[in-house]
Amino acid sequence: MKTFTLKLITIMLVLLLGACASQVKPQIVADPLPSWNAGTSKNQIMAFVSRISDPDSSDFVPVSKRIATFDNDGTLWAEQPAYFQLFFILDRIKALAPANPEWATTQPYRAVLENDMDALHASGEHGLIKLAMAAHGGVTVTEFATIVEDWMATARHPTTGMAYNSMVYQPMLELLDYLRANEFKVFIVSGGGVEFMRPWTEAVYGIPPDQVVGSSMETRYEIRDGKPVILRLPEIHFIDDKDTKPLAINRFIGQRPILAFGNSDGDFEMLEWTTAGDGPRLGLFVHHTDAEREWAYDRDSSIGGLSRGLDEATEHGWVIVDMARDWSVIYPYQMEK
Repeated sequence: MKTFTLKLITIMLVLLLGACASQVKPQIVADPLPSWNAGTSKNQIMAFVSRISDPDSSDFVPVSKRIATFDNDGTLWAEQPAYFQLFFILDRIKALAPANPEWATTQPYRAVLENDMDALHASGEHGLIKLAMAAHGGVTVTEFATIVEDWMATARHPTTGMAYNSMVYQPMLELLDYLRANEFKVFIVSGGGVEFMRPWTEAVYGIPPDQVVGSSMETRYEIRDGKPVILRLPEIHFIDDKDTKPLAINRFIGQRPILAFGNSDGDFEMLEWTTAGDGPRLGLFVHHTDAEREWAYDRDSSIGGLSRGLDEATEHGWVIVDMARDWSVIYPYQMEK
């Protein structure tokens, strides 16, 4: 009798718990990449992250090795019709012009002051370097950071009228968050000026200054009014582009990434270096194919040209992210609509 009673109680408990469980709605896991359309690109990214973060997977990668590097211009934010740092340089030259009256009759400064883009283009790389040195040098690193912050707060893109830090890509913001949620350490490795990026990357991307690698100018330590400062000199120290990106990664990060994301042939060597390592690796290019919502360009573009990357992506197993096909929105404000 006692045995029968225990069995009856057990059956009743099972039925009761089963009934309760049937009333509990299954947990719905939110899509970590909602602005990415379903397809090969999204699947490959999520499958890679899943494999390397699963302790039971043969592709498991320890947290200390989960390094991801991202280009900035054209990868995390837009870059047309010119790199955004160039617009900063032009605005800075105009701001400094009253203290440099000789610029009114001296190229390439005169071209900037007169908005003569043909003359500016004719000045070539040498002219652009002169402008960059004048716009970036002669101030301390602290003063320069304030100048950049003020510009980012007020400047507007000449075509869209948007703030430059609003022209970041929503799908890439989601990807950065997704990687961090899976214990990646994310770095920017860009041809842009490192001290131009550091004042704002943490607020915009969640990437702190010490995880930003870029081109740099010479600096000098000085004592001013009894206080130490670091002065920016009008001389180039390092250009972080093409085959120097792996050198910068080695020098400043100290280990090979397992994921690298770029958008142009200037990022080719970064992807090549990353995916040539042992174990699971992922290389990706943003392909700018959306002339309606952004810009469409690749092989023949002087800004963000992508040719070799397209030709050799399959050979290297790299993912080509087609902006028009793979992204449901481009900019963060579009998520509100």
